[in-house]
Amino acid sequence: MVRRSIQAIRVHQYGGPEQLKLEQIPCPELQAGEVLVRVHAAGVLPAEWKVRQGLFKDFRPTSFPYIPGSAFAGVVEEVGSGVTAFQKGQAVFGRSNNGAYAEYTTVSVETLALKPEALSLDEAATISGGATVAWTALFENGVLQAGQRVLIHGAAGGVGLFAVQFARWKGAQVIGTASKANVDFVRSLGAETVIDYTTTPFEQAVHDVDLVLDTIGGETLQRSMDVVKRGGTLVSLLEQPSQEKAQQRGIRAMFFMAALPYPSSSILQTIAQLIDEGHVKVTIAKTFPLREAYQAHELSQTGHGRGRIVLHIAD
Repeated sequence: MVRRSIQAIRVHQYGGPEQLKLEQIPCPELQAGEVLVRVHAAGVLPAEWKVRQGLFKDFRPTSFPYIPGSAFAGVVEEVGSGVTAFQKGQAVFGRSNNGAYAEYTTVSVETLALKPEALSLDEAATISGGATVAWTALFENGVLQAGQRVLIHGAAGGVGLFAVQFARWKGAQVIGTASKANVDFVRSLGAETVIDYTTTPFEQAVHDVDLVLDTIGGETLQRSMDVVKRGGTLVSLLEQPSQEKAQQRGIRAMFFMAALPYPSSSILQTIAQLIDEGHVKVTIAKTFPLREAYQAHELSQTGHGRGRIVLHIAD
């Protein structure tokens, strides 16, 4: 039987946004334990332009051609053998190993959950890779507890905005950094203190925090190690912190590669429940059609903005 053709973005070699090619390819074949999803929206994650540029090739080799993207939301089209938790027609979200910048993708049931009723499919595509990264970094890596003080860098970004809300829900005292344009927005998410990093060095305004979540890297990461109290923790999503400096300061400092591992279905379900209960809201920075994936990557590479960039693929 001839498989139907679908539209997908594919990358054939490392390079700039121009390497994102819209092509006709066969629809992916369903395997046992998977569902075939008609993708309505895909989240554009910063790691994806870094993969496209070859920045991860030393520790995460890429086979060409490949379909970018992993975070998605859509509707179940078909279920594979052994699948009982999902059925055709259900609205779902999660992460796919097989690429999300496409009209259809296959996904393991282990990284899939039902879409929160409160969200549209475009909004649901922002959860995995944003909310899930924030959840893991705060609670699994950072072991954040009620009453602790947490500093969240890039608090208006695709990960930061969820981190602020989760930390507030947990009962922590939340401090965020943001540009002047996003100070009020971050405060509205639940941050008690918001530092405009364009005018105030954060280390002049905050000291002795229990946890720092670094979404910026570089100089910001280095300076952050000086504001963590002895016995505290720093989690960076961008690079490995200096273990020598961490030992000197008596803190834990770790690198959590946000791209891996993919979140479990149970974490996705927990976050979906918090959204439906009104504890957490999502924010879309900008939406692009699939054919303008290169423009979405160009915007992502600027590193600034409020919320998650989304590719709208189907209605």
